[in-house]
Amino acid sequence: MNNSIGFSKRRSGIIQISAFFLIASFGTLHAQTIKGTVVGKTNGALPGANISIVDTGAKTASSLDGDFNILSPKLGEVMIKVEYIGYETQTIPVTVKEGTNDMGYITIIPEDKTTKDKVGNIQEVVFTRPNALTQAKAYEIKRNNSAIMEVIAADAIGKLPDRNAAEAVQRVQGVAVARYHGEADQATVRGTPFAWTSALFNGNRLPSANVLGNRSFVLDVVPSELIQFVQVSKAITPDMDGDAIGGSINFITRTAPAKKTLSVSGAGGYNTFSQDGTYNASLVYGDRFFKNKLGVLLSGAIWDRQWGADSFDVTYNTGAASDVQKKSISTIMMKRYMGTRRTIGLNGGLEYKFNVNNKVYFRGMFNKFDDIRPVYESYVDYTNSRYQYNFRYSHYQTELYGMELGGEHSISQKLSLDWMLSDYQARYFLDTPSTNEIKGLPISTFRQKITGGFNNLSSDGKRYWGFDSPDGTGGEYLNYGSDVKDPNEVINANKLLLSQLVISKLDNNERDKIARINLKYDLNPNITLKVGAKYRDKNRTSTFGYNAVFLPGASVGIPNSPALLSLSQLATTNPPKGTGFLNGMNGNYNSYIMNPPTKDQLFQMYSPEFLQQYGFRDFSSAESNATSVYTGEESVFAAYAMAEIKASEKFKIVGGFRNESTRLTLNGSKATKEGTPATTVISPSVVESNYNAFLPMLHLRYNFSPKSSLRFAYTRSFIRPNFGDMSPGSSIDNTSNPFTITRGNPDLQPTFSHNFDMMGEYYFNNIGIISGGIFYKKISNIVFSDTSILNIGGTDYMVTQSKNLQDSNLFGFEAGINKRFDFLPGFWNGFGVEFNYTFIDSKVEVPRTVGGIQYFDKTTLPNQSKNLFNAILYYENKKVMIRLAGNYRGKSVETINQKLGTDYYIWSDKNFTVDFSASYDINKKIKVFIELNNLSNESLRLYMGDNKKRVTSNEWYGSRGQLGIRWQIF
Repeated sequence: MNNSIGFSKRRSGIIQISAFFLIASFGTLHAQTIKGTVVGKTNGALPGANISIVDTGAKTASSLDGDFNILSPKLGEVMIKVEYIGYETQTIPVTVKEGTNDMGYITIIPEDKTTKDKVGNIQEVVFTRPNALTQAKAYEIKRNNSAIMEVIAADAIGKLPDRNAAEAVQRVQGVAVARYHGEADQATVRGTPFAWTSALFNGNRLPSANVLGNRSFVLDVVPSELIQFVQVSKAITPDMDGDAIGGSINFITRTAPAKKTLSVSGAGGYNTFSQDGTYNASLVYGDRFFKNKLGVLLSGAIWDRQWGADSFDVTYNTGAASDVQKKSISTIMMKRYMGTRRTIGLNGGLEYKFNVNNKVYFRGMFNKFDDIRPVYESYVDYTNSRYQYNFRYSHYQTELYGMELGGEHSISQKLSLDWMLSDYQARYFLDTPSTNEIKGLPISTFRQKITGGFNNLSSDGKRYWGFDSPDGTGGEYLNYGSDVKDPNEVINANKLLLSQLVISKLDNNERDKIARINLKYDLNPNITLKVGAKYRDKNRTSTFGYNAVFLPGASVGIPNSPALLSLSQLATTNPPKGTGFLNGMNGNYNSYIMNPPTKDQLFQMYSPEFLQQYGFRDFSSAESNATSVYTGEESVFAAYAMAEIKASEKFKIVGGFRNESTRLTLNGSKATKEGTPATTVISPSVVESNYNAFLPMLHLRYNFSPKSSLRFAYTRSFIRPNFGDMSPGSSIDNTSNPFTITRGNPDLQPTFSHNFDMMGEYYFNNIGIISGGIFYKKISNIVFSDTSILNIGGTDYMVTQSKNLQDSNLFGFEAGINKRFDFLPGFWNGFGVEFNYTFIDSKVEVPRTVGGIQYFDKTTLPNQSKNLFNAILYYENKKVMIRLAGNYRGKSVETINQKLGTDYYIWSDKNFTVDFSASYDINKKIKVFIELNNLSNESLRLYMGDNKKRVTSNEWYGSRGQLGIRWQIF
């Protein structure tokens, strides 16, 4: 051993440690290993199965593929015991020989539960319900994992109407989701900002094409049907990526099954808002060939839906000099979305087992999300005394595709190795309009002057809500009326004049190439050592805030320019049908519905011929457009070492460290003023950020019994700043009202956190659990998005820039239960309840200077809700499954205004949705199901300051449902 160590000292890094393990393993070549795969009779591979050798201390758990590897302390006859929740325990004799002993597939069967009357006669035999067995998979993975983790199996995802990857995790204890027009698209663990939770696929963080330059992956591009397991880690271990302050969500895609399978599903449905149809379908095929050496998997899913949403949005004059007038209303916007969304996912996998000690695999996937949504916006602009109407045709396209190649190898009976190479790419882009060489989002703006003024103004001549008004004049937003003095002066297609054409470019492309390797060495049955390394090369190209702006000469005073066109002079079409416009409010707003331009007419307006004929000139900001484009290169090298120590039969220790070194370069442009008179000069700009993250970690687990345990964890983790937040330039958006400026901050620092977690778990005999715990995070260098108002040349601009805050802390506790009422008689024993609750309290101090005096405003972390809970009432028997689920997320601060203080922070209101699902097994192979979403018709509400009636946005998107069939052909 000393010679081995001496040899190791002459090497470095992972090669050094690997050499030590290889040499140390030479003395174990005559040891004996037992390998096999645990599968259920009707439920495929069983991960997390407990395998032990009777009358010895040798124990292990099966992997996600059901594979296990256990060292036998002796040769000859031994008894292998296989235990799994909801399945009969099996004890199998094995004659152990030197080397590797392959048991092949071990099939276990569901246990039965026999009930008897008082005199001992058999009254009823109830076989464990198939729906319950899917939960058993999740619990076994959770119970045997070193990390503090929640797990969902694919079968359990299908129990509720969750159609994409984000919606699949919203039921997990401590997880919250963000909703985008009624569909979840991002997820976060324990209420932290969304970028603080790492979304992984098969253990790797995927590239993000997020339009804002965030690192958070938009999960609505991936259909839930392609997912095999979801692991939500609340306290990570050193072998996981360290950029996860909130936690990590690992989506494990489907792999080759243990036996031949073919299943299809199809469903059709209805959206109550669009009053139109939806459909989805999926197919999964898998098989094994060449004596089970070659495994093949193909899966695909499509979800096509008509959808819509109405939104009532308000901007306030927060740039006013008077504190009172800062809460006066600048604009009211009434908006309708109506369109089509289509999600397509394809997943393929190959697995080849050369022998029991060597396996290689290949996975590839392609996902496409098309979001086609014409948008219709009607404004009442109190600041400029005019109506405004915007029409845009939005066809956002998101693609995620790539592949990975990996292997798992047993080098000796004690040393194993796994490796992976992956290459994934994410794209977000628009390729409209077809008539202009510039591609992006085409937005046409029409304006109509209001000459008669307004009624219902306050004594200072401003428009308020009644509770903010100096004299109480103004009313509430749900009863909104424009209060135009002349009742005949309504928004009118004959008077709405084409005043601006804009193409907004929103192109993002990110590609990740990753190589990783892990080595595991079983020093003895009680100590396992692991080391590993990962290298990631990321390349990003981003365009955000690039606007091609065309203005008609008549609107800017150019002599002899053609007259402005009215909306009625263009080719128009009927407005979209659907539910009543803004029917979540109390008034009638049909007068704001315009006949929009046709799609062809909108595109034609950007043709060179149209622009020339009607006197449009290019007024694009060369400064803004030049600084809105950047490229980024980031390389990360990570290495870790950890030990898993079985200190006793009941006490386990996992400790180690991870080190991640990051090198980031952003190439962009910056604008400066030079000379007299000052002129704008565009010059290249480079941002470099190099830093190291050393992350020690310790996990302790004490098992009071096979069914109960207490866990403790200390971890250090971090989050890298977003690319968009550090970009060297700035961008101007003059399509919004008011105009906005987004600036990068090259000086941003990464955020670090010391995390402490304690969790207790108790597993019921009938596949249930009760758990609870507390957690604390000490956080430094928080990044927040600051907003302020800047007046340039008499025009107000809303400026957004990310900044670092001082230290903060977060404390919380969580509790959950899943209990089947099978102790009740007859029909009633099919009922059960699942409930989890999380309380989170964070404190952040935001510095603010007023009159030369510095104040510290106290608030919470952005996106952090104080209260989260899921409540599910379910009924299950051998043929029927019914679930009624409620999901609650409390209010959270979304935007911090450092300059003005807490009265001007933007909050997201509490949100409670109710969903329903049910299925009926016609026979063992065919199942019919029904899924209903948002039965509570919940809306999404944002407001400013301390009053929820000071709304900034209220969006309604209705309910949806579908009826379908699943056929397990074999």
